[in-house]
Amino acid sequence: MSGHPNILVFDSGLGGLTVLREIVRARADARYVYAADDAFFPYGQHSEEAIIGRVVPLIGELIDAHAPDLVVIACNTASTLVLAHLRAAYRVPFVGTVPAIKPACAASRTRRVSVLGTSGTVKREYTRALIRDFAQGCDVKLVGSAHLASLAEAALGGTPVADAAIAAEIAPCFVTGDGPDNRTDTIVLACTHYPLLLDRLVRLAPWPVDWIDPAPAIARRVVSLLGAGSDRHQNEPGATIVFTSGQSHRLASALTPYFGGHIPA
Repeated sequence: MSGHPNILVFDSGLGGLTVLREIVRARADARYVYAADDAFFPYGQHSEEAIIGRVVPLIGELIDAHAPDLVVIACNTASTLVLAHLRAAYRVPFVGTVPAIKPACAASRTRRVSVLGTSGTVKREYTRALIRDFAQGCDVKLVGSAHLASLAEAALGGTPVADAAIAAEIAPCFVTGDGPDNRTDTIVLACTHYPLLLDRLVRLAPWPVDWIDPAPAIARRVVSLLGAGSDRHQNEPGATIVFTSGQSHRLASALTPYFGGHIPA
């Protein structure tokens, strides 16, 4: 696609910023709308029916308002539930976010992989099907975190979050076998909020592991659909942030780095 495409990035909250950052690096010339459904956050506390009933019409409203050339659903929980509904309802191309189980299992040396996601994501049949199809003989443990997404949003906002709180959420991911060659060596970050805490995850891990962030793969998929584009964005109108609560977000200065030089309005 030539010109400057409009790209809509949607998440339940601020976790999708980790995806946005990678897409901006790949398409610095695009115009961006980041939409956070903060009025309904966190999605993990809602039923599947409620999420589908919420997200499908909401995306339609955002498409009408912003006319995107492509929509990225930067949320594992929403993607595993609504992508098929969205593609049936709207003609805009969609890119979803699903647990990166295939590359994690391909990369694991000890054949022990954990998938760290929200309780909603890890219990989905979609996630279990990915394991059946792509585990490649690995022992894959699903770990549902009740609080890590909220802790990530709090930390981004400058609220102190104790190391112990984060360590407790990730502890079940680390499985020990008979010696270091038979313990977890790869953890899939199956919620886009979690890379917001990546530095602390690395520091608090009981031993080094590979943390698999899906954002680079999502950015590559966007480029495959829209083309490589241009590196120039000096005269671009920047980016727009939309919060479904209707409130101006108090974290504007903290969010700006995720827009790669674009000035979010």
